[in-house]
Amino acid sequence: MPPDRSSDPHISRLAAKKRPAVRYVIAFLSVFCLLLVAFITWDAWQARKQRLADTATVTSNMALALAAQGESTIRVVDTVLAGVVERIEHDGLDKTDRQRLRTHLRNMVSQVDELHGLFVYGADGSWVVTSLDQPMGGNNSDRAYFRHHRVSKDRGVYVGLPVRSRSTNVWILPVSRRLNNPDGSFGGVVLGSIRVDYFSQLYERFDTGQSGTILLMHDNGTLIYRHPFDEQLVGSDVTKGSIYRIYQEQGPVGSAMLRSYIDGVERLYSYRHFDGFPLIVGTAMAKDEILAKWWRSTMVLVGVITVIIAALAGFGWRLARQFVIRDNLEKELVSARAVLQQDNRELAHLADNDVLTGIANRRRFEYELELEKKRAGRNGSPLSLVLVDVDYFKRYNDTYGHVAGDDCLRRVAAVIRDSLGRPTDLAARYGGEEFAVLLPGTDAHGARNVAEHVRLAVMQAAIPHASNPPGVVTISAGVCTMRFTSGDDTDPTLLVERADALLYRAKQSGRNRVRSDDEEEKHDSAQPGQAARHA
Repeated sequence: MPPDRSSDPHISRLAAKKRPAVRYVIAFLSVFCLLLVAFITWDAWQARKQRLADTATVTSNMALALAAQGESTIRVVDTVLAGVVERIEHDGLDKTDRQRLRTHLRNMVSQVDELHGLFVYGADGSWVVTSLDQPMGGNNSDRAYFRHHRVSKDRGVYVGLPVRSRSTNVWILPVSRRLNNPDGSFGGVVLGSIRVDYFSQLYERFDTGQSGTILLMHDNGTLIYRHPFDEQLVGSDVTKGSIYRIYQEQGPVGSAMLRSYIDGVERLYSYRHFDGFPLIVGTAMAKDEILAKWWRSTMVLVGVITVIIAALAGFGWRLARQFVIRDNLEKELVSARAVLQQDNRELAHLADNDVLTGIANRRRFEYELELEKKRAGRNGSPLSLVLVDVDYFKRYNDTYGHVAGDDCLRRVAAVIRDSLGRPTDLAARYGGEEFAVLLPGTDAHGARNVAEHVRLAVMQAAIPHASNPPGVVTISAGVCTMRFTSGDDTDPTLLVERADALLYRAKQSGRNRVRSDDEEEKHDSAQPGQAARHA
């Protein structure tokens, strides 16, 4: 007979205290309020993340547009330079009508907004022809772009570092091309200059907020332009700056939230390297400005939730007095049920999965094999099996130890599992260093492709194996495909036996390879004499 619960003094005391279950109501309301707060917090956090993500998209698109405009500007200047180079090299610098060429240069500067000036320098750096109203003397052989063209035979456009113009004393970005003499020797330089403040006209039309910024720099870390424009910053070293740091880390395109070393403002930066030119354009918006609207809406929401929770707390305090005893008993029941469910889940997982590798174990594999054999018989579809064995695994254990061997098996199992493309495919540990891949509805050709893909993926994982000739862990695989009919009583383990025999052939023929039954049939039909001898 069951024990008499009334004799339990603890239960007797609870039964005698027949008053409202306060704890249950308090717990319920507390959980509800916590869930409500958690949901609002999560929703607010997601809104914050979305706000930052949307702004990152905006700044990335802005960087793309800024880069496109900058590239277009340089290409327009380069087109003009290419025409001048072709004209001078065709006529020869000595024979060129310099007055006519000067008129041409001035016309180009007046028609092309991007151009500040056009200049032709001789091989010694002297000023030959310019677009200036008044001819000027002097020598530019000390300029970096001139030295570059004198040394390099590259005929492409060269974008130099910002310099002060000797004709107008304004900051310019030099864009130049080399002039060649008829014999290919250095004949001089054609220069097109772009005013640095010209980029203000391009970039200040973009709204980056009150604390936002736009930067244009050489990819060696020299600043060309910064919005808002400050002439004193032109030519400064910004290799310690935010954009240059993420450029070094992320490559030609990137975004990151960083704090500016110039003014200390935290901004969301996006940048893009010019296509074909050594320039980087970046844009940034201040984090505080990005999140300002989010903060306002979040504060309003927090106020509303605070009022709701206060109202619930007042109501719940009155209602909670009804459930004290029931609350204590139910807590124990819920706790026990939760433990039991967790235990059941753990037992189910241990029953079907290999403890070491985390993939299906042999028990699960044999169950699925029988199930898929029946399904293949009903559907008339092929059933394929790939047996995989790690090559020279004993040597691996002898070389690296059993702990490393276990880790190797885990990594190989993960590669096999991740190489399968369908949810119906099953990867299992068959035993030791041997794995099985069950491929329902897969013909021989497809199964061989899967096996080969797995073999290559294991090699590409590059797990070191000094005792294996390739120097990394490799596998051998046997692939077998069978068809069953409805009501077929064929033992499905025959599929395993055939795949195992093919695996053995793969290992005997050199390892790190795949052997399939259709391949063996072709091999046997191609060598009838040898097949007869084996028979």
